[in-house]
Amino acid sequence: MAAASFMPRFRAEHVGSLLRPRRLTQAFRAFHAGEMPAAEYGAVQDECIREAVALQERVGLQVVTDGEFRRGSYWGHFVDALEGMATRPALFDFHDETGAVQPFIAPHVAGRLARKAGGISTGEFAFLKAAARVTPKVTLPSPPTMHFWRGRAGIEPAAYASAEALFADLARIFRDELADLARLGCTYVQIDEVPLAMLCDPDVRAVVARRGDDPAALVGLYIRAINDALTPRPEGMTVGLHMCRGNFKGKWLSEGGYDAIAERAFAELAVDLLFLEYDSPRAGDFAPLRFVPASKAVVLGLVCSKTPVLEDKDALRRRIDEAARFVPLERLAISPQCGFASAVSGNPLGEADEIAKLALVVEVARSVWG
Repeated sequence: MAAASFMPRFRAEHVGSLLRPRRLTQAFRAFHAGEMPAAEYGAVQDECIREAVALQERVGLQVVTDGEFRRGSYWGHFVDALEGMATRPALFDFHDETGAVQPFIAPHVAGRLARKAGGISTGEFAFLKAAARVTPKVTLPSPPTMHFWRGRAGIEPAAYASAEALFADLARIFRDELADLARLGCTYVQIDEVPLAMLCDPDVRAVVARRGDDPAALVGLYIRAINDALTPRPEGMTVGLHMCRGNFKGKWLSEGGYDAIAERAFAELAVDLLFLEYDSPRAGDFAPLRFVPASKAVVLGLVCSKTPVLEDKDALRRRIDEAARFVPLERLAISPQCGFASAVSGNPLGEADEIAKLALVVEVARSVWG
């Protein structure tokens, strides 16, 4: 029997993070410098999140996030919430079209992992749910995020003998977190996944091979790690997976279409929606969408969060039509390709640009799907 088609819950989406207001970035620095009490910093976060939710609702979005305003980066809160996690320099750099590079730090497994009391995103969700009039969405970094950027060097031998052993513990942590989120009323979770998208880039695959790993084997390992983390999943919970090429101060980690992983990943990942980046020629064409099964929907990341240049509405509609040659229009939606601020520092555009792009997503969605 053929699998039932999955229709997107929302035609207009955004990926999660929003530009931090100036007073929030100032409070972030003051708190981490020991110059602001935790309670005062928390009050600033609360106020800014309420305003961010109101902003999203004003532009017409029917699903909202907290902008990831309680995080230093999209994965930082995950590391902070686990015993055994630390950070070390990544073995990759961000770059842009000028050749400029930007190093970054990445998760490092220093000991056996355990979820601390209070959970990972449960507190974030509880506040967001109370602040939102529409559906609240929680974002979580993927299990491979905790491994790929440092590879074998990112796991202390005394902690885990293998990546498989690490992922087994991460799967239990994820399942416990999802169960707690469900008890709080969460029905929509987005997993943010960069490693699989990076493994589409021939240059990245060459780096991985030189460090002694098989890129194809890593693809399989990461698909299994994500699926184990989501199986079983709480009943009634929609899960999307965002495949990202990296997003930091307008720079990226990799380029290339999804061709190298699409046949396996699109079919095998145990998720309902694929959030796919299609905002620039670096993303390749829509042909890999032919591997998306009817049981999954696709959110097309056509609007760029890295630049203030506002996309043309008619051009976006034409691109949606192109994608619909591979996935039926009723199983498509639209969003920016990534968040506007995967880290506190944000991207090179302003709040007015961000609002214009979110409003454009809503306008295009209404014109296409009604």
